Amino acid sequence: MRVASMYWPMVLLGFILGLAGCGKKEGGAEGVEVVRIGSVAPLTGPQAHLGKDNENGARLAVEEINAQGLTLGGRPVRLELIGEDDAADPKTATIVAQKLSDQGVNAVIGHLNSGTTIPASKIYHDAGIPQISPSATAIAYTAQGYKTAYRVMTNDEQQGRVLGEFAVRGMGAKRIAVIDDRTAYGQGLADQFEKAARAVGGEIIAREFTSDRATDFTAILTSIKGKNPDVVFFGGMDAQAGPMTIQMRRLGFSARLLGGDGVMTSEYLKLAGDSADGVTASSPGLPIDDMPGGPEFRKKFESRFGVIQIYAPYAYDAVHVLVDAMRRADSAEPARVVAALPATDLKGVTGQIRFDAKGDTTGGAVTLYQVKNGKWEVLETVKSAQ
Repeated sequence: MRVASMYWPMVLLGFILGLAGCGKKEGGAEGVEVVRIGSVAPLTGPQAHLGKDNENGARLAVEEINAQGLTLGGRPVRLELIGEDDAADPKTATIVAQKLSDQGVNAVIGHLNSGTTIPASKIYHDAGIPQISPSATAIAYTAQGYKTAYRVMTNDEQQGRVLGEFAVRGMGAKRIAVIDDRTAYGQGLADQFEKAARAVGGEIIAREFTSDRATDFTAILTSIKGKNPDVVFFGGMDAQAGPMTIQMRRLGFSARLLGGDGVMTSEYLKLAGDSADGVTASSPGLPIDDMPGGPEFRKKFESRFGVIQIYAPYAYDAVHVLVDAMRRADSAEPARVVAALPATDLKGVTGQIRFDAKGDTTGGAVTLYQVKNGKWEVLETVKSAQ
């Protein structure tokens, strides 16, 4: 009897541990495998509206795929989106990336910012986890040579070139001041802008920098104003561009403000108010109404989550690219998904998605917008020569 009394607790313990080991099985739905996908973006802080936009785009795709049904290796699969907050901070991003790697996620959609995506990408690479960013545009992200790193948005080499050429040829600027927020995105875009503007005859009369947490730009702007620029280019996000625009107006600037995709958001319009009229900014990709699936996506997304900030369609497409690779690999095992990603040829909401050898999208476009009567209106779309 003593042996039996010791035996049954061991059996019970083994049964409990066995259940715990089935963490990838859907509770109450025997045989359904759970595939866990990380979604990382700033969900707190001044860029939280952009981060939630990304997460909601990814969540919409996950919900639709689950509703349609997904089978891999002859077994039904349910996707689970794990939202994580990196607060747009590089150090926090690496902590989150390590956490997701330790949890054994199958893939990651993110991060949002280039400055968080780049350091996190090494952790995912070392763990063999596929990573698709919907919005990191810095050239350095895919230049590292990681076979796990992809993005579904045009990079800053093309965006910076379009902006630099437009400043000189489209806006007639001869004297240009440049400000960046010293993040991987802001500084990288400003560098590409400066290179392109100089190449077509523009003169850079000032190069200043701030941070992605600043709100008072009076000293920088006062210094720049004395140099009589025709255009002020800002490499950074809407949380800084909004107050910067207001302060330019208060200081009596005649120079026009030009920015990248970090500025071209609905939140910027709220932050800058009436001062925004006449401001020009770019965004990689086509206007949403010109995207192959844009109008339908807008209807679905806005009925569920409200106004689109900017990156939600790309986050939605990033999930579909990932699942397309899983289907072709007939597996969610990370190594097999990584092996399948280079052959991607998918018609997404944002357009046809293919990757070059570095993991960048091919044949992208950049669209220029200007604020008129409190709304962003399309000026022109410049398509890649690829």
